[in-house]
Amino acid sequence: MELSDLKEFHGDLHIHTCLSPCADLEMSPRNIIKEAKRWGLHFVGICDHNSGENVRATQKAGERERICVIGGMEVTSQEEVHVLALFDELSCLQALQKVVYENLPGTNDKRIYGDQVVVNEDDEVIGFNEKLLIGATEIALYDVVDLIHRLNGLVVASHIDREGFGIIGQLGFIPEDLRLDAVEHTVSPKKDRVASAQDLPAVVSSDAHVLEEIGRKRTRFLLEEITVAELRRSFRSEAGRRVLL
Repeated sequence: MELSDLKEFHGDLHIHTCLSPCADLEMSPRNIIKEAKRWGLHFVGICDHNSGENVRATQKAGERERICVIGGMEVTSQEEVHVLALFDELSCLQALQKVVYENLPGTNDKRIYGDQVVVNEDDEVIGFNEKLLIGATEIALYDVVDLIHRLNGLVVASHIDREGFGIIGQLGFIPEDLRLDAVEHTVSPKKDRVASAQDLPAVVSSDAHVLEEIGRKRTRFLLEEITVAELRRSFRSEAGRRVLL
């Protein structure tokens, strides 16, 4: 393959839907895709807290507007560290969801945390998730990372530039033997900042919980096509693939 076959794509890898209790109820599949298109994004990552139940609906909405939707989840480890899991295959995301649900104690109290709305691609409500999605799983961080990798997913440490639920804020450092694929910033990474001794690649995402945040923070990638496999190659700077920021 020639380098000339690679293209620049703009993506926001961390967007919540109305399934996440801390997200606005207007964060429906059609609205998310509308905003992504408005702001010139080529793809988005749907990463709700501890669930992937609104991913397929958003993918269907994206297909109508030619916006690629990568299926994901923001998993909360036992240590209350947030990590993004990104997959090419919906079946792999569903396998992760099964394990997460089995290890996620508690029931949602919508009076405190809000509704957790499951919708279809036409933004019609089809159900409510009763699990405590905002809570922490009983899965240790290393086991979360290993599980995602066994399912052929990518692992990105969420919003490491924020104290709340970021790996540095929770642990004080990034363990050198933790097999992260990348780290996420919600503002542009400082050039003099080294994420860890691993010198991990960094992406910038919005972590959008309201429509107005979608696409305001994004990362540019040089890829052949928009897939998790290609993102993995860009994180490794393989065959011309690159994270451009």
